[in-house]
Amino acid sequence: MSPEKFAFAVGLAVFAGGAVGLTLQRMLPDTFTTGGPRDMIGAVVGLLTLLSALTMGLLIWTAYGVYAGQNMAIQTLAAKVLQLDLALSDYGPDANPERARLRTAVGRAIDEVWGVRETDKDFIAENFAAAVRGLRREEGDLESLHPSTDAQKQALGLANSIVESIGQARLQMSFALTNPVSYPLILIVVGWATALFCGFGLMSKGHAMSVVVVLVGAVAVASSVYMILDLSSPYTGVFRPSAAPLEQVLEVMGKE
Repeated sequence: MSPEKFAFAVGLAVFAGGAVGLTLQRMLPDTFTTGGPRDMIGAVVGLLTLLSALTMGLLIWTAYGVYAGQNMAIQTLAAKVLQLDLALSDYGPDANPERARLRTAVGRAIDEVWGVRETDKDFIAENFAAAVRGLRREEGDLESLHPSTDAQKQALGLANSIVESIGQARLQMSFALTNPVSYPLILIVVGWATALFCGFGLMSKGHAMSVVVVLVGAVAVASSVYMILDLSSPYTGVFRPSAAPLEQVLEVMGKE
């Protein structure tokens, strides 16, 4: 299920909980919603509010951590790509074909990652496979170089180490996107929110304004769930890491 559909279902569930509470408040005798029972309802509502706020905040922080981690990984990857290009530049003119292939690979990676369709569910697997292929291809390209001086040997050794670190970085980026958020935990929080809004309805008077407020609250909960799911899938949703670091590196590589 897409994040949009899941969030819409969450909004409906929470709104239904509030609607049930408002309906029960009108149907039940006053002795069920006033006095001691009202105090108990208020206490449980307070508990659910605290649990929901803490857990929802934790989920949002976890999802944002995935998004921020990918941003940091992209910046690190861009720096390593620039270091690799500089190492090949130090090697000499013989490495110019490898530098050209590196620029082409970076440009293709930008197009593939940031041009991916929002419904592409196989992005993680494709990115993992691309990382392995890219690592093997770069290693093969460097093996075609035959250094004849100490400076070239040093530059080639540095390039090989950078290629290995780039491959590891891409693999770690792929691993970080695998099941970053627990759906059972989200469903538990949604259950708390539904019960919470039912309690709000029991403590409210049946009025059109009460329905509007319940609707606003349901939209707020649904939007927070959507934010969690979207941030935890940073390359296939609205919130995407910026490609600016790689684009800047590609621009610098093109000028040399």
